[in-house]
Amino acid sequence: MLSRRLTDLAQAERFQLLLGAVKDYAIYLLDAEGHVATWNTGAQLFKGYTADEIIGRHFSTFYTEEDRAAGLPERALRTAAEQGRFEAEGWRVRKDGTGFWAHVVIDPVVEDGELIGYAKITRDVSDRRAADQALRDSERRFQILVQGVHDYAIYMLDQEGVVTNWNAGAQAIKGYAADEIVGRHFSLFYTPEDREAGAPARALATALREGKFSGEAQRVRKNGERFWASVVIDPIRDESGQLLGFAKVTRDITERRRAEEELEQSREALVQAQKMEAIGRLTGGVAHDFNNLLTVIRASADFLRRPGLAEDKRARYVEAIAETAERAATLTGQLLAFARRQPLQPEVFDVCARLQGLLRIIGSTIGSSVTIEIDLPETEHVVEADPSQFDTAVLNMVINARDAMPRGGTIRIAARTVDGVPAVRGHAPALGAFVAVDIADDGTGMSPETLKKIFEPFFTTKPVDKGTGLGLSQVYGFAKQSRGEIDVESRLDVGTTFTLYLPSADGRALSGPAPDPALVDLATVARRRILLVEDNEGVGRFAAGLLKELGQAVTWVGDGQAALKQLNNSRDAFDLVFSDVVMPGMSGIELAQHIQQRWPDLQVVLTSGYSHVIAEQGSQGFPLVRKPYSIDGLLAILGSRST
Repeated sequence: MLSRRLTDLAQAERFQLLLGAVKDYAIYLLDAEGHVATWNTGAQLFKGYTADEIIGRHFSTFYTEEDRAAGLPERALRTAAEQGRFEAEGWRVRKDGTGFWAHVVIDPVVEDGELIGYAKITRDVSDRRAADQALRDSERRFQILVQGVHDYAIYMLDQEGVVTNWNAGAQAIKGYAADEIVGRHFSLFYTPEDREAGAPARALATALREGKFSGEAQRVRKNGERFWASVVIDPIRDESGQLLGFAKVTRDITERRRAEEELEQSREALVQAQKMEAIGRLTGGVAHDFNNLLTVIRASADFLRRPGLAEDKRARYVEAIAETAERAATLTGQLLAFARRQPLQPEVFDVCARLQGLLRIIGSTIGSSVTIEIDLPETEHVVEADPSQFDTAVLNMVINARDAMPRGGTIRIAARTVDGVPAVRGHAPALGAFVAVDIADDGTGMSPETLKKIFEPFFTTKPVDKGTGLGLSQVYGFAKQSRGEIDVESRLDVGTTFTLYLPSADGRALSGPAPDPALVDLATVARRRILLVEDNEGVGRFAAGLLKELGQAVTWVGDGQAALKQLNNSRDAFDLVFSDVVMPGMSGIELAQHIQQRWPDLQVVLTSGYSHVIAEQGSQGFPLVRKPYSIDGLLAILGSRST
């Protein structure tokens, strides 16, 4: 018995040591009336009383005056005695009078069925309560903020897309009150066609897969009205990564879209006005220049009708008509070049050799007050382009440089290879190898405003009757149609540099010299049986007569189908098909390809003044005579192959 008693005393001492070591909890005993019977270190630390000061005093000392007046200490003991436990949180008071927030547990102590006191554990949870309160305050402020936003619909969806809360902005934009929409699926806001196409599910799937969904589309208000919305959906996850739902932000951008559409319409109207202005300038320029040419032709024709006209005068008027026709052909060629619709005849040639060959013509063109400096490498700089159009482009730039130096100066011509073309006039840079031809002057230069317009047709800074305004337009069109570029740099009173870029054809074999039409002798041209295909009656009658005058046998039909019918009936009756390109129904190229496939030994020659097919696809390997064609041009074709 004594041994057991000693053991119990030892255990009690160890238990007392344990309680004394606990500093985060106030652990002590109350007697049956609520007086403090024991006191541990933790109680002393955050209540402020030593054991001598508090043991024997009623535990209501730790309550606020309001709680004591309300009988809270007695109620706590009564609850513990009756229910076996009391647990609560509330304000308590330290010895120094300061308050703290406490978590309290009171358990009754019963011995032999009799209540002898209470075990009380108190913990200072002021920090936790402050943190909880801060979180609640933050959530409340956030809720106030969200509810205060009227320009954005901000709300939550659960994992399935069901609306779980709703802000004032959502109600203002979509028209639903919170009690009308919470608990319903967010697909309600989509148009019927978007719902049918599965857009709501795709939006949530994208948000889960990519971490965010954003887009612009039409949505539907409660009243059925559609509006344009900017939508962002973000997935919401907890600390473990578990999906809680989605945060959805929607903004009504109908007004912005309307403003953008109005701006785009204004831009289109401005562009259309600029186009009409350019067309007006182009039409006026063409009418002016062609009226001048027609004046010469009309007057010369009137004189040729007069009886008894002297032979020398007749020859002079005929020559005037021929020269004017050449100038008209040059003018239309420049217009087509600007429009990038000029039928080109590309050849592989050395730019440096071509420039060397132009020096004599350039020298006679610029006059004695202007000097030429040449910087051409000895190695070949090969390109594939139309050599005659290249010559014209170079001469146009040289003439432009000459006119910029009315008191004389220096024109520098250089060629070089470059790797790519820089961005020009807002166009993207071009990649690959190019040959660059620089033509620079030290003339008057141009202002930035002038530089913006120099490639427009009929735009010129020269005095009236000193320039057509088509020279640089031809350069621009030739460069673009040759898959190249034209750039210009200019400074007022310093000078201007034009740079023509053409794709390099390095490694390609140079083309052979073209036959000279002037060397073709009419007497040596064999008589050919020609099937003429021309839909224009006036041109067809004239071409048939011209070919007959050249000693050819001609059968004229008006379209490709009629030509095939003639060939089906009597293929052996023809040695050559001479066809226009642009015709109703079957084009000249389609006719030529059909003939080549069915009768490969039958020669086909095409002719055109303009064709988008020729401009975009070329003549597909068939010989091409440009309108207006001359007798020499026809002779060159007729003499190019014998039957």
